[in-house]
Amino acid sequence: MYQDLKQLYWWPNMKADIATYVSKCLTCLRVKAEHQKPSGLFVQPEIPQWKWDNIAMDFVTKLHRTSSGYDTIWVIVDRLPKSTHFLPMREDDSMDKLTKLYLKEKALGTRLDMSTAYHPETNGQSEKTIQTLEDMLRACVIDFRNGWEKHLPLVEFSYNNSYHASIKAAPFETLYGHKYRSPVCWAEVEDAQLTGLEIIQETIDKIVQIKQRLQASCDRQKSYVDVRRKPLEFQVCDKVMLKVSPWKGVVRFGKRGKLNPCYIGPFKVLAKVGTVSYRLELPQQLSRVHSTFHVSNLKKCLSDEPLEKLYSDHQGQMELQARS
Repeated sequence: MYQDLKQLYWWPNMKADIATYVSKCLTCLRVKAEHQKPSGLFVQPEIPQWKWDNIAMDFVTKLHRTSSGYDTIWVIVDRLPKSTHFLPMREDDSMDKLTKLYLKEKALGTRLDMSTAYHPETNGQSEKTIQTLEDMLRACVIDFRNGWEKHLPLVEFSYNNSYHASIKAAPFETLYGHKYRSPVCWAEVEDAQLTGLEIIQETIDKIVQIKQRLQASCDRQKSYVDVRRKPLEFQVCDKVMLKVSPWKGVVRFGKRGKLNPCYIGPFKVLAKVGTVSYRLELPQQLSRVHSTFHVSNLKKCLSDEPLEKLYSDHQGQMELQARS
């Protein structure tokens, strides 16, 4: 715009005025893609103090249905020793069934923390485990050509006895304090055995060592990631735009397709959640969407229009698109 206007007009601070005007254009905010570093510095969850203090959970869905009707795997990962459990399930299992399974453990003092909406990195531990699990299941299906359900216990056993670079050991060893002995190694078993106190002390030593290794791994990861990101913070009552998914075939907030807006909004910031997430005031049309978002899905709205007018215009636009 500046290059076009400077041929015809001039006034003091012309370039800055034009840049300010464009930055407040609501249409530009909605349709223009970002060409900057992703927002939000890397924040690593605290390292658990002990085994099974903190677990991550997720689901692998849309698998080939087995003869028993299973098409989903419930993935449970202990974040300290990295040990896992893989449970076959049905995708149409009711929430009541899952809730009952969880409530059995809630009596022991557990607390359920939900992941940030549309930000899979929040639950990166489960995401990484699922990638490895899917690779192992593909190999089983290719080699044995039977249902994946039959091989799931073997896959879990193999995973828990595989070396993990972050802890520099296998999950089985970190969980039980000693390496697993396969049938090949049974001949090496000696009569000498550890006493109870020795096992406890060895386990404590291993946990301390694992926590040190995890911290070193987290520090390396943060230094690598933060170089490619920029810090961004909002204040309560700020106006922000919310990113619409660019993933192929994915509908987010009722939007899909190349010509749909890259952002929707603006929305008011209600509260800061943790270090890099914010809770937004969403309209009724988005009542089924979790209202907490990572800062990488947001950008500041500089429009001077009152928020009430922007809300009414935006809702009218959504209703118009819903009819068309």
